[in-house]
Amino acid sequence: MTGTPQGETDPLDAEHMASLKNWGALPSDTEERMRADVTVDCGWGRVIFAQTFDAPRKIAAALKDERPGQRDIALYAREPHVVLSLAPQELFLDPSHTFRLVFERYEPSDRAIQGFTVRAARPDDGEDINRIYRSRHMVPAHPDYYAALGESGPVTLLVAEDASTRQVIGVVTGVDHVQAFNDPDNGTSLWSLAVDVQTPLPGVGETLVRSLVEAYRTLGRSFLDLSVMHDNAQAIALYRKLGFVQVPVFSVKAKNEINEKLFIGPAIETELNIYARIVVDEARRRGIHVEVLDAAGGFFRLSLGGRSVTCRESLSELTSAVAMSRCDDKAVTRRVITGADLRMPAQMALAGDEAGLEDFLDRHKRVVVKPARGEQGRGISVDLRSIDEVRSAIETASRTCEVVLVEEMVEGQDLRVIVIDNKVVAGAIRRPAEITCDGKSTIRSLIEKQSKRRAKATHGESRIPLDAETERCVRLAGHAMEDVPEEGAVIPVRKTANLHTGGTIHDVTDRLHPVLIDASIRAAKALEIPLVGLDFLVPSVSGADYVLIEANERPGLANHEPQPTAERFVDLLFPQTRFVPGT
Repeated sequence: MTGTPQGETDPLDAEHMASLKNWGALPSDTEERMRADVTVDCGWGRVIFAQTFDAPRKIAAALKDERPGQRDIALYAREPHVVLSLAPQELFLDPSHTFRLVFERYEPSDRAIQGFTVRAARPDDGEDINRIYRSRHMVPAHPDYYAALGESGPVTLLVAEDASTRQVIGVVTGVDHVQAFNDPDNGTSLWSLAVDVQTPLPGVGETLVRSLVEAYRTLGRSFLDLSVMHDNAQAIALYRKLGFVQVPVFSVKAKNEINEKLFIGPAIETELNIYARIVVDEARRRGIHVEVLDAAGGFFRLSLGGRSVTCRESLSELTSAVAMSRCDDKAVTRRVITGADLRMPAQMALAGDEAGLEDFLDRHKRVVVKPARGEQGRGISVDLRSIDEVRSAIETASRTCEVVLVEEMVEGQDLRVIVIDNKVVAGAIRRPAEITCDGKSTIRSLIEKQSKRRAKATHGESRIPLDAETERCVRLAGHAMEDVPEEGAVIPVRKTANLHTGGTIHDVTDRLHPVLIDASIRAAKALEIPLVGLDFLVPSVSGADYVLIEANERPGLANHEPQPTAERFVDLLFPQTRFVPGT
């Protein structure tokens, strides 16, 4: 099917017009056959089937009865303008399109699913499903929702499961309108399609949609509706590909914190990166004025009343020049941190003189080379075992900074901890980039494909460089870049877990050992810095052992969602806007 360009409405042919016959004005006998005032709990909120309500005021009242932390939606309102007029300060017209797939037009796919399976969700999937929702800025289901899975009802919840890890990597919700309210149109609807941002497997979202379609076709239903944000071009392209057509059906929602970005107006049109935008968006949500000073550099000014603070992403005027210089120079960082009786790896500094270098390598066997000053993983080489490798890495690092540090390599998981206002707000394990081989493609082409996926998932912030360090890591794994390893082989292609070089990040905030939390707070206090990202190597995040590697005065807060890093940063800058539960 040829897609209609975004922003244009699909032509409604006779088949789709027929499928809308009862939406505009239902005959009285049809209304009598339907159940009245029907809402369906989907965990994250209720779908309010507006065509089952006999008066706009009842629809408005149902939306105003929304539970705290939930996101209700009233679909199929015959007179949405009248519903809005009854509570204009509390309700708004959702800026989403409704798409419909008439099952007679559906064409199944003959492509085999690779790397994952689709199954019905189980109660023990709830934690993984909510993790995926949060990573996609969606509302998680309330705690008692998943316990009822498997009971008969109108909701179908499907998940995609990674065949190798058995981890849930995607989820979709369906509602059977016939079961919900004896729908005379014999319809169904799709809700909350979400795919794990970290999965490298392609086709998960499409397969989940197709699985839901085929389940409802088997039941003899006639069509599937869905609501999608008007600017979600990627999702709309998928739905058009599957044969969905836009239909004139509208939704109404309540004005709440969750929906705020939908009714406060368009976002600021600048080229701010995701690390600046997450702070700007949180400030705007609180009514704080934003002035973008230098979009390319990530500079902006926040103002509220008589207070004004200039920031560069997560770096603000509240961080002093002294604190910033302590983090910027890794040798200074080391003196401050070890002076606070915190553990760091053994280290030596080079500034042209290599005296003692071979002895250091003999003593520690495996080392890390990095510039004394730098960011985003530039110039860092890890797991060096020969003097030739070390000297080559020193030459690379010296291009970033003339002072180069050689450090003992410590085994462990790469842990980043965010401390704001002397409180630990987030902790995450960072994993180096790796590829999973398909038995057909070269290592080079797999790296290129994985790099494109990472760039897409991170708005261009994460890519795997095809450089000498990547080639070295591939050689360490016993391969060359043009090799085609057997299917299923997993090959590390970087040693550092930096996100800018293709690494992935996995939230562990709730599992941090008290010793790690205490060490993070002590380090922030020693550096006298109000916001800092601290890098540790740990055998386990639930254990007390650690070494602290370095401190970052401008950590990427967007990397730690769904933890409230931006919220706590704006709390720091404008404490009078802090949300207090119960107020």
